[in-house]
Amino acid sequence: MIRVLIGGIVALAIAMGVARFAFTPILPAMQAATGLGPEGAGLLASLNYLGYLAGAVGAGLVPHGRIRTAVFRASLLLSVGTTAAMGLVAGPADESMAAWSVLRVLSGLSSAGIFILGIAIVLDALARMGRETKAGWLYTGVGIGIASSGLFVALTGSRLGWAGDWLALGLICAVASLSSWAWVADRPERRGPVGPAAASAGADRGRRPGGMPAPLVLLAVAYFLEGGGYIVSGTFLVSILKTMPETAALGEVAWILVGIAAAGSGLLWAAVGRRVGPWRGLILAHLAQAVGILLPVTGSPAAAVLSAILFGGTFVGIVSLAFGLGRHLSAGASTRVIGALTAVYGVGQILGPLAAGLMVARTGSYDAVLIGAAAVVGAGALLLALGARLAAERGAAVAGLSPASPS
Repeated sequence: MIRVLIGGIVALAIAMGVARFAFTPILPAMQAATGLGPEGAGLLASLNYLGYLAGAVGAGLVPHGRIRTAVFRASLLLSVGTTAAMGLVAGPADESMAAWSVLRVLSGLSSAGIFILGIAIVLDALARMGRETKAGWLYTGVGIGIASSGLFVALTGSRLGWAGDWLALGLICAVASLSSWAWVADRPERRGPVGPAAASAGADRGRRPGGMPAPLVLLAVAYFLEGGGYIVSGTFLVSILKTMPETAALGEVAWILVGIAAAGSGLLWAAVGRRVGPWRGLILAHLAQAVGILLPVTGSPAAAVLSAILFGGTFVGIVSLAFGLGRHLSAGASTRVIGALTAVYGVGQILGPLAAGLMVARTGSYDAVLIGAAAVVGAGALLLALGARLAAERGAAVAGLSPASPS
């Protein structure tokens, strides 16, 4: 159990913390050296998420067994290669944009393969062992990767340059990926249910005929809004802080705080979900994140620090709670539901940075972008509240009770 969990944590650190989110702390130096503007930065971020969306759709079709393991490993190779290759294309933005665009699309494709297939393999392994309660630890990999890449960029400063940062991070990921390659792999499935988790999943399949229940639809729409809202801070937070004299020195530090907070986010919100239920946990996480997204508008250093903590401390928890709730609502179909949720999340992530970059280029300010992103995440919380009510009514109807009756 320990090895597959460690391998999954490392895989998420590579795919999400570095291949995806190292772009955020490297971006200011990259812009200064190459002339890359905010609209170009937003486009590159959106292209990364376009690749992620394509990968999410494809990953949902990959069958269990040797094929799933092979695609996961190929995604690891592609992720490491495209991370390092960003440092090999180091010319001015107008000359390098086409190559960067291709690399970011391929990087997004590989991130989806690692994220969806890796999580599915690890969750299935934990379920076979009856250790599903340990799943929260898996998502610490995202925060560990974010904090590590942010710390690396902060420590190297200008010594390696932005291109050297990409190359060095690619090399580090190549070495780290060996554990994921060796330990994250499908095992032959036993016939028949194994343990209480599998028995419950089998019972769910018997109770729930085909079709997508309304609560799952609302969860998916809220997850789409989350993807479009959170990614504004996920792409531009360091650049936003560096544009204001009061917070300019906090750019990389804030990103490290995001990673540290994200590392414990899955565990924190798993505990909250167990205490208040996954629906209420998701609503609380959305509201906290909306506040975190909005805080940099004040220009206060203290608000910037709190923003980083709230943002980092919620987005991974939202992912873990949404995946767990989605698997439950869809009778535990891990790869299918993770792929579907990741696909709608990916659409949001494509639209968010693209719209934000264009708005900043037009207005010269991030304030309206942050207000809009916070409002989008808040709207997701409202949909989740409706989904929770419908799920409660549906559960009461199945049990032969009225929605207001005690269970």
